[in-house]
Amino acid sequence: MKIPHPIPYQGSKRQLAGFILPYFPRQIARLVEPFAGSAAISIAAACQGKAARFHLNDINAPLMALWDRIIHDPQSIADSYARLWHEQQGRERAFYDDVRDEFNRTQRPDYLLYLLARCVKASVRYNAKGEFNQSPDNRRLGRHPQQMAEDIFAVSNLFRGRTIITSQDYIAVLETATESDLVYLDPPYQGTCSNGDPRYLMGIDFEGLMHALEHLNCRKVPFILSYDGRTGDKSFGRDLPSELALYRLEIEAGRSTQATLLGKNDVTYESVYLSKELLERLKVHPQQLADRHITQKALQLQLVNI
Repeated sequence: MKIPHPIPYQGSKRQLAGFILPYFPRQIARLVEPFAGSAAISIAAACQGKAARFHLNDINAPLMALWDRIIHDPQSIADSYARLWHEQQGRERAFYDDVRDEFNRTQRPDYLLYLLARCVKASVRYNAKGEFNQSPDNRRLGRHPQQMAEDIFAVSNLFRGRTIITSQDYIAVLETATESDLVYLDPPYQGTCSNGDPRYLMGIDFEGLMHALEHLNCRKVPFILSYDGRTGDKSFGRDLPSELALYRLEIEAGRSTQATLLGKNDVTYESVYLSKELLERLKVHPQQLADRHITQKALQLQLVNI
């Protein structure tokens, strides 16, 4: 099944969705993503009928305005993107700079979509003022309008009429989650949780996140957390508290980009944590699910009970 993705985003869980979705319980009233970004997990879940409704949230307000346009006004955003794509012809770099300046002034969602499609490696960067400041990839013009429109309309059809879109603090979103929901969290990783990191408009506090997860456990809200990992023998971030009773999966995500640039062969492993409430609902050992669903040889999965 072709999974549509209208919003290119570095760090998206698009390639890992196939390894995360098998751990969804059978009955989900709503999938809640407090750190939605490109919403890769929700899109994959919608394609596979894993949830009846969705809540997409991100503190990045222009990004959520873009999602609102994609879902509720797909023709308009597709037309706007096509216009920008065609207007850039012949003066691509100068045009990109002009659109970037206008986006920082107006926060228009169509400008953001164009910038995401054209910027280097779909890698969002912000300066200290919160302005988008990533450079363009001068080797390409961005995604062709026809391909972009196809994915925009496909995602609109998946989400329209059953999706809540918000831009607020993740704690407020978690407070709305119930036992019948599943929460998928993909927050900024440890080491990037500061306002000085150019990849994020705002970081999050480690202790605050751990307290929020503990509160989900107390309320019996099942959740999956993507958080940290390792490259080669180097691990990133502090260990999560054992009191949370989480089950950690290590998913091999391929060679590290940074290692490749340095001429090394280090492999990156993403850590994914399953809550104790989720494990109880699965009624099967995670290794059995792994053996049943892991089919791609390029990616491997290891289970580590913490």
